[in-house]
Formats: sequence, C-alpha cells, structure tokens
Amino acid sequence: MIDHRKLSVLAITILLVTGISGVSTVTGTPKAATTTTTSLTSLITSLINSVGDDTFSTIDLSTLVSTITSPLATQLHGSTSAARTQATTSSSGTLTQHYGPYASGSPDSGTCGNNWADDTYNRQFTIFQNKDDGSLLVVEQFKNGNFSTPSATTPNTNQSPGACNTSPQPTGNGGTVAAGIQGNFHGYFVIPIPTGVMQTSSSQFCDANAMSNADCTTTKFIDSHFTPACYLEGTGSCPVTTFFFHYSVGDQQLIAHEWRNSSPDRGGNTGDIRSA
Repeated sequence: MIDHRKLSVLAITILLVTGISGVSTVTGTPKAATTTTTSLTSLITSLINSVGDDTFSTIDLSTLVSTITSPLATQLHGSTSAARTQATTSSSGTLTQHYGPYASGSPDSGTCGNNWADDTYNRQFTIFQNKDDGSLLVVEQFKNGNFSTPSATTPNTNQSPGACNTSPQPTGNGGTVAAGIQGNFHGYFVIPIPTGVMQTSSSQFCDANAMSNADCTTTKFIDSHFTPACYLEGTGSCPVTTFFFHYSVGDQQLIAHEWRNSSPDRGGNTGDIRSA
C-alpha cells in the first residue's frame, strides 16, 4: 500500500500458512515477508490484539506501551514529540523512540498491479529496542490518510483495489472504481530489524543522510537510521512482516465502500472500493 516513489507488485514470501495473491501496496511497499518471531514481535502482536488493528494504526504508541503489560510481564514506557523523542528505559530494559510525523504522498497500487488512487498521509515511526538481547523492531504508522481516484501515475487503470483479490475471499469481481472518488485510510507496518543491523542515527529527519524530510519513504527512514541498509524498498533483510490498511468512503454511488489490505496474520484482504 504505502512506501515508495516507484511502485512494484513483487512476488514475495508469504506469511504464516497462506498468502495473498496480487497484494496491493500503498506507495509501493511490499505487503508481506518472511515470518520472524522475537520477544519484540510477540510484544507488538500482543499490543495489536489488545486494541485492534484500527486503533493500533492511529494510537499514540508511547501511551499504549506505557499502559499495557507485555507478554514478558514487563511494561514499556514512551513519550511523544513532533520530531524525535527518546524514551526512558523500562524495568524490562525495553527502549522506545518516536519519530515524525512526516508528511508524505504516493500512488496506491491494487491487486491487479495498477495504481488505482493517489494518497496523502503522515508517517510516524516508533523504534523498539530490547536492551537485554539488543533486538530492534520498527513500527511505522500511516495516519490522517486520504485518497482520491484516479492515480496520476501509470499504470493507472480504473480497476478497483480488490478487483484481482483471491485470498481469503476469492471474489474475482473484476471491479472498477470511478474517477473523483475520495476517502480516507490508516494503517501500519511491522518491521523487525535483523541481527547484525545496528541503529546508527537518532536524527529527527526522515532521511538522516540528507538531513531532509522531503519525499519521506520507509526506505529513506530505515536505511538512513540503521546500518547496514536493510529495507531497500522492501527487498532487503528487514522487510515488512505484518501490515494492515483500512480504506473507507461514503456513499458516492459506490457498491463497495471499505477495503482492508492486510497480511495473512491480520486477516488478509477483504472488501473493496468499487463503483461497478
């Protein structure tokens, strides 16, 4: 759903037992990857399950982790800011840092490989570190999202985002979406950082190398704050392992008004934004 200036629908490794065919991407980020289970991924899964995907997409994670006990019977504590805030270490030795918001925009690709809409949104990143074993994990939230059809970026056919969806609901509806449709969305990425990759910057900028927030993407943030670069537009050693996006729109003479694009562990793709 969201992440790169150039979108690509990639053949990617599927999470858990089943996969999603024709995964849509916001701003071109691949929406699935290999399964990684660590103390931090277990913690994040517990937090998501505790509040639900929609709330987790938009909540202040610093507030959330300060009020919910982790699966390891520990608490995380964090604080927020308009740029970057390094939180205090909790009793469990887990540290959180918050970055953003960063104003962003990108095309949005659907399950047929076409760009069906253009998006604007704010990115926010929270870095989690387990001080006991040194493991790292990044949660990227996409807040205040808005979309409009059609996309200005080719291939910009009018196929609806779920037109070629096959799992878990094999509709094969071949739906289309009219021009001039506007709606909103929110979502999140979970990005575990592999062993051997270190956080080398706490810059407030999305792109720590260029010291800029212009054209912020997941790649720019991850690969400028961690060494060696591991995201690489979703093809590196720290791709997205869990994701969720929820699009909704009012009547606007549509026959389907809600589209959920998510990894298999969050229920897979359901619904559509469809005019015919």
